[in-house]
Amino acid sequence: MCSCHHLDKVMSDDDTKVDSKWARSFIDSANAKISKDFAAKDSVALAASYWPDAEMLLEHMEPVTGNGIVGLWGSLTHMGIATFTFTTTDIKTAPDYIIETGKYEMKDDKSALVDRGKYVVVWQQRNGVWKLYRDTGNTSLPAAK
Repeated sequence: MCSCHHLDKVMSDDDTKVDSKWARSFIDSANAKISKDFAAKDSVALAASYWPDAEMLLEHMEPVTGNGIVGLWGSLTHMGIATFTFTTTDIKTAPDYIIETGKYEMKDDKSALVDRGKYVVVWQQRNGVWKLYRDTGNTSLPAAK
């Protein structure tokens, strides 16, 4: 099961944007599932959260698309990182998009911090299903000397 969600009653009364209360619930649920799939090292489930034409735009690499997203998640899940958690700091909505800004933390199996940073993702709705369309993030830790 992917972290994609079907459209229920998500439009606000003016039908110009997604209801912010629903969007917050959706984002919290989707991020919890992504964290769970990461802990399970399930790169296929993680990649299923993305549209086929999605792009991951991470530091120190070219954009990752298509099957490359499965491979990228696969490599991340095998780098000694046990947990990957997200804290949403802002949500903006439109009829077919949710823009989420937040912070992330990665910890090893002893709960030691591996990385922390910030991200912006764009969730897109197509035919009543929400998935990731763009995903960008970068570390907040100082550069290695």
